[in-house]
Amino acid sequence: MGKGDQRSRRGKLFRGTFGKRRPKKKKKKKRV
Repeated sequence: MGKGDQRSRRGKLFRGTFGKRRPKKKKKKKRV
């Protein structure tokens, strides 16, 4: 359940990926 765990939300944030745990929402600034 750390930064390297792809299945956790924290791991998704660290890698910059999206999935079921971390759906794409228009909350933060867009990274272009």
